[in-house]
Amino acid sequence: MTSPLRLAILGCGTVGSEVVRLLHEQSADLAARIGAPLEIAGIAVRRLGRDRGDLPVAPELFTTDAVGLVKSDDVDVVIEVVGGIEPARSWLVDALRAGKSVVTANKALLAEDGASLHDAAADGGADLYYEAAVAGAIPLLRPLRESLHGDRINRVTGIVNGTTNFILSAMDATGAGFAEALEEATELGYAEADPTADVEGFDAAAKAAILASLAFHTRVGAADVHREGITEVTAADVASAKAMGCTIKLLCIAARGTDAAGRESVSVRVHPAMIPLSHPLASVGDAYNAVFVEAEAAGPLMFYGRGAGGAATASAVLGDVVAVCRNRLAGVHAPSESAYADLAVRPMGEALTRYHVSLDVADRPGVLAAVAGVFARHDVSIATVRQAPAGTEPAGRGVDAVLVIVTHTAPDAALAATVEDLRGLDAVRSIASVLRVEGGE
Repeated sequence: MTSPLRLAILGCGTVGSEVVRLLHEQSADLAARIGAPLEIAGIAVRRLGRDRGDLPVAPELFTTDAVGLVKSDDVDVVIEVVGGIEPARSWLVDALRAGKSVVTANKALLAEDGASLHDAAADGGADLYYEAAVAGAIPLLRPLRESLHGDRINRVTGIVNGTTNFILSAMDATGAGFAEALEEATELGYAEADPTADVEGFDAAAKAAILASLAFHTRVGAADVHREGITEVTAADVASAKAMGCTIKLLCIAARGTDAAGRESVSVRVHPAMIPLSHPLASVGDAYNAVFVEAEAAGPLMFYGRGAGGAATASAVLGDVVAVCRNRLAGVHAPSESAYADLAVRPMGEALTRYHVSLDVADRPGVLAAVAGVFARHDVSIATVRQAPAGTEPAGRGVDAVLVIVTHTAPDAALAATVEDLRGLDAVRSIASVLRVEGGE
């Protein structure tokens, strides 16, 4: 074997500590797979005195000088599991420009300014790997950028946030409301004390940007992703989905298509949606993740597994470490970023989708015709209409009847304008809920 390859680890929290454990426990196997042993050159942390349990590492390897560690001449690979934009961006740009390989799990940074990292990697002739940034242990990003590189991907639909999937699965299974399901998720450790990034869709949107960039050879940032969370999903929405043979999931959807001028472009969005129980993603429960890829030649492909957790994410990190270390020993590096297509990102209004609309209406002749007329004016075709008489909805609503309408596929702007015009009808007391419907048509 050759001389050891030296690793700098930035961060030693839930994921970082698992990376350290796996490096120790699997040291012999990793050395055999790579062709050289691995050594930890240092671990950068915020506080030196923090109790880190029985981590199998010498105390003197811990440091608060992340910059010095990254710039050290005897570091070959930098592993970043700190998160956030700065100072992580500066550390990684410096490492890459110096020719040091980087393995990161930082989805927020990649979605916010992945361009800086890719440019620095190209400048330094270094590897940038980030399998752990999306869907935890699921091998997903490397198949997109390597295994499927000879194919054309048309659509990626995924459940990429375990917290929201647990909440929605609990609501579906028990009939609980959002608040109750969130409380359970927090008690079980699936939700953070501040769950905003998860329940408002920020986490999923960052992952959607990364997936779209790889799938469509186009730089897509977090700001390009239309984002909606699940805080407005109600128990009544879940019950209505069940009545239709559907379930509700927070989906990230990235799709090729054409814009208003007929040019090829992409649409990238994150929002809750009803999907039929026959859809491959419908059975993904608990805190699991799954991504459904539709490729032109390969056809439909499904990636499924644990999307979060220290051990699962560390597994993906170590897989990248093996890859970049092999490349380093061979004197090569992975192909640089593929963004040649440079497709425009369509606004949400041009995305094609379907709506499920629940209306509280007066129970009198002509109401259905008036409602149908609003849909017709916006060139939105109605697929199904279901009317529930008074007394079948939750008590206290004070409505005469409930109309549940599901549309055919139409541009989101036309669907949204239809809903807005419905608010102005005298016969419509209120719009109880609006949810998109994906799949099944």
